[in-house]
Amino acid sequence: MGICCSCISCNSAAGPDPATAPATAPATAPATATAPATAPATDPATVPAATPAPELALDPFLDPDIVPTSPGNLTEGDVSSMANNVSGNSWFSIATTNVTTWMSQAKGTIRGKFVPEEVEFSAFQDKIVSELRVFKFKELKEATFNFRSDMLLGKGGFGSVYKGLLYQKLPIEGIRKLRIAVKKLDSNSKQGLRQWQAEVGFLARVSHPNIVKLLGYCQAEGDKELLIVYEFMEKGSLNYHLFGKRSDRILPWETRVKIAAGMAQALSYLHTMERPVIFRDFKTSNILLNESYIPKLSDFGLAKWGPNDGSQYVTGNVLGTRGYVGPEYKTGGRVYVKSDVYSFGVVLVEMLTGLRAIDKNRPPEKQNLREWTLPILSDRTKLRHIMDPRLRGKYATKQTPEVAMLALRCLNPVPMFRPSMKEVADILEGLHLHTSHQNKDI
Repeated sequence: MGICCSCISCNSAAGPDPATAPATAPATAPATATAPATAPATDPATVPAATPAPELALDPFLDPDIVPTSPGNLTEGDVSSMANNVSGNSWFSIATTNVTTWMSQAKGTIRGKFVPEEVEFSAFQDKIVSELRVFKFKELKEATFNFRSDMLLGKGGFGSVYKGLLYQKLPIEGIRKLRIAVKKLDSNSKQGLRQWQAEVGFLARVSHPNIVKLLGYCQAEGDKELLIVYEFMEKGSLNYHLFGKRSDRILPWETRVKIAAGMAQALSYLHTMERPVIFRDFKTSNILLNESYIPKLSDFGLAKWGPNDGSQYVTGNVLGTRGYVGPEYKTGGRVYVKSDVYSFGVVLVEMLTGLRAIDKNRPPEKQNLREWTLPILSDRTKLRHIMDPRLRGKYATKQTPEVAMLALRCLNPVPMFRPSMKEVADILEGLHLHTSHQNKDI
């Protein structure tokens, strides 16, 4: 889960549609995102591999976009043969195609700084990481029932993600069930180690209500078995709901504004840290939702330290997903803090329209959502024609032009002219508060 990926070289795996399974209440609510804490001293009790786990089988499946893109690859956006069939047995909200397009590594210039991909966490075993819980490989095998196929949440270029169940012994409460998501590195992945280190390293250093919580990691048999353990997010990823065809996956306008505001706050937090963090792969499949539809940013495998020496940008391999990557990065290899702002703008348009950033099933002039909608976003009279029809007109008509104009500003081709994520967060939070208390237009 967490998680949900940058875009993957994902092989479409068939699985049951969670919407067809009987609904059951989650065994436990997800842990609130607080600073990654040292795990309980007591190891979970052994869970026999043969024991069935019916309660887990009923949980909503997450998207397959769970693992990061291999460095050097700019993968296709959320496009696949399943793009118009996210229903029935197609429980994957999307299966993305890994395009082995190598983008040349840009060199540093006067105002930029070249930071090689492999030095994000060269001293991986530092104090912060050492304080995390280190799971035993046996524990995670038992929690996932030996990585059983029906526990699979997604599979991609990094490896596979499974849902799992741990039993914790507590002093007063006794045994408590804890649902988790386990990302398991594919032993054949050449780039997975760096991305595994990046994800653990960054998540160990952040603490925000809108960032998925890291529970611990596992490094066994040298580097052969590399795993990451996260909190389980009941509602899956945003694109599972936003692009699904079933009526029970439709997100009302108020929820969309709530999700956008939460994600803006997460990115604003990353950008205003003592040393800024550039996420680099912000998209709907990396936004996870808990049972209350509170959004949490996931998958830091492609995250990168931003400049801290007065430079405006850093450079390196071009990574990410087509349709979400800003022009300055895609063509020049320069990644700014505001490169994330561009990606956020693309997601805002997806939330307005209910359409994917890139979809080759649409007419040629409409395949790139940004290029198609750019002239429409600033026109109030035409905006309603591209609004998600599944909303059936039930949205705040006074708010949609504001969101559209905000998206337009975020999509400015020049990074310096885009708003900061703090400004974006403030605007969206104001809209969210207004929508929560007054729904006169809905």
